[in-house]
Amino acid sequence: MDQFLAAAISEAKKGMAQGGIPIGSVLVINNQIVGQGHNQRVQKTSSILHAEMDCLENAGRFKSTDYQQATLYSTLSPCDMCSGAILLYGIKKVVIGENRTFSGPEDYLRSRGVELVILNNPECYQIMQDFIKTNPCLWNEDIGM
Repeated sequence: MDQFLAAAISEAKKGMAQGGIPIGSVLVINNQIVGQGHNQRVQKTSSILHAEMDCLENAGRFKSTDYQQATLYSTLSPCDMCSGAILLYGIKKVVIGENRTFSGPEDYLRSRGVELVILNNPECYQIMQDFIKTNPCLWNEDIGM
């Protein structure tokens, strides 16, 4: 398994162990993780701390040229909000662990020049399926249903 996806999965598991939604993300620049995060809506009673948003916050500030060289890894397809952050910072590549559980605005990201690599990773998928089975209300709240 890709080391960066493994790090994102580790973040997802960290979030789950804290009682949160098991989605993780890492930001990679020059083959190094510069930020990592996990969904913390439950833990911090936040309306916006999805995994990708937490990852970007934890990464800190970079020049636009750095973001343009970055790859964002996420265990689940980014939602509209997180996709907006990807576009805002000019991140050109997103690696998605799986998009069967949820598929964000992937076609829109592609239309704006973002390369998407969808791995259909079985572990990412199973983590989400197990979580949704035991926490359907929390999942529906997170995804806006």
